[in-house]
Amino acid sequence: MKRRWLVPLVAAGLLAGTTAAVADDSVVHTRYGALRGEVNGHTRVFEGIQYAVSERWREPKPPKRWDGTRQATEPGPACAQLPGELPQGSTSEDCLYLNVTTPAKARNKPVIVWVHGGGFYMGAGSNYDARRFAEQGDAVVVTVNYRLGIFGFFGMPGLEGSGTFGLMDQQAALKWVRENIGAFGGDPRNVTLAGQSAGAMSVCAQLTSPEAAGLFDRAVMQSGSCASGWLDNFEYRGEVAATIFQPVKALEEHGTEIAHELKCADLACLRGMKAEELMPQHLAFIQPAYGTEVLPMYPGKAIREGQFHRVPVLSGTTKNEATPWAAAYDGGKPMSAETFEAVVKETFGEQANEVKALYPPEKSAALAWAAVVTDRMWSCTQYETAKGLASKTRVYEYEFADPNPPKLSPIPPQMPLGAQHASDLWDFFDLGRAPMFTDAQQRLSQKMIRDWSAFARTGISGWPRFTANREHVQSFAPDDIRPVDLAAEHHCEFWKERE
Repeated sequence: MKRRWLVPLVAAGLLAGTTAAVADDSVVHTRYGALRGEVNGHTRVFEGIQYAVSERWREPKPPKRWDGTRQATEPGPACAQLPGELPQGSTSEDCLYLNVTTPAKARNKPVIVWVHGGGFYMGAGSNYDARRFAEQGDAVVVTVNYRLGIFGFFGMPGLEGSGTFGLMDQQAALKWVRENIGAFGGDPRNVTLAGQSAGAMSVCAQLTSPEAAGLFDRAVMQSGSCASGWLDNFEYRGEVAATIFQPVKALEEHGTEIAHELKCADLACLRGMKAEELMPQHLAFIQPAYGTEVLPMYPGKAIREGQFHRVPVLSGTTKNEATPWAAAYDGGKPMSAETFEAVVKETFGEQANEVKALYPPEKSAALAWAAVVTDRMWSCTQYETAKGLASKTRVYEYEFADPNPPKLSPIPPQMPLGAQHASDLWDFFDLGRAPMFTDAQQRLSQKMIRDWSAFARTGISGWPRFTANREHVQSFAPDDIRPVDLAAEHHCEFWKERE
């Protein structure tokens, strides 16, 4: 199941969070102790805040109280992962930390809890500099670490919580926010759970998790949904079709096989291994499990059957999600015409000619394949999830369509990538550096931050809602914000007929 994604209340706590007056200084007092952050012009930043304590493959526990004032000016350790988004990787299992960014004089501001992407195997909350988002959106932004890969989604028979430890971590972070965010000037009664890619899939999972009831008030899903899945060969040759959420029995069977490979007969043996010894199997467990207490039902089915929390949802995708994979499909080079012909036949069999007629490869085989994967894997699954949600709650749907956003990689692309997967992140966050925006892109970013923040504040965004009678999808491009017919643009009816 190899994946290559670029880039988941107590009343006393609520009352405690609302009584703390917030001064424009660097010290806050949480339920666990005092923290000293850093004042940066128009914002305050508190980093490396422990929200829970983790033991390998166990439910996270609340942190211990401390005396005195802790420094909160450096990120906590990233959760264990292979080198990738973090150049050096990480082997830390003491990693359940979050970061809080607030406007300078915050009081009762809407709260946005951000769950990072990274395919459930890489990333960290500290990679998302939220100062611009917090200041322009006049909101408190919380970025969260959660356990990844084999540490977050491992399963074996008899292991309580199999395949859901990373999702449990996210819930623990939301509980911490409900109890403590008032001390930072956030409104604990107005929490939006948001994320991109694997983070968006996590958000959708939490929408269907009984364990997450009452932990958030709104949801934002950017490029990821409850129905996310792929067909054979989509992102690389030999990839096997699957959905992102897997039945717990299948995951536990896989865990038993891996334990045998590691020469461990039981969980005690596996828990005794060093993190470094487990890292070679890290990518074997990057699909959350359903049929569990955390996710009783396959989330895609739960959405179809109306089994989800009734909170307003803002959801969408980028217009050209899959171009990065097509650009590197042939050994790091764009997919060739020969590869396109072979892969279409392998993937679609008797329907190959229908696919080629709708996605002709003559101008660019790589762009044609990118459009196939974008439509089937990303745009239409997100669209179908929006339709299911809209039957029971308020939904706002969008498409990010900047044709030339700031690049995510310093390596020059060998083909136009357009509004690729994760390119919308620049409009909210600084990702290691400030984005190089044109004037029009700067205006677009400001508009998106205003609309997203308005949704977090009120549950109503800056464009008409998506309903069964009016499937409104708002397209965002520089100096070009308008409604689009997403289902027609991405051939969703074609793909629905071939499910």
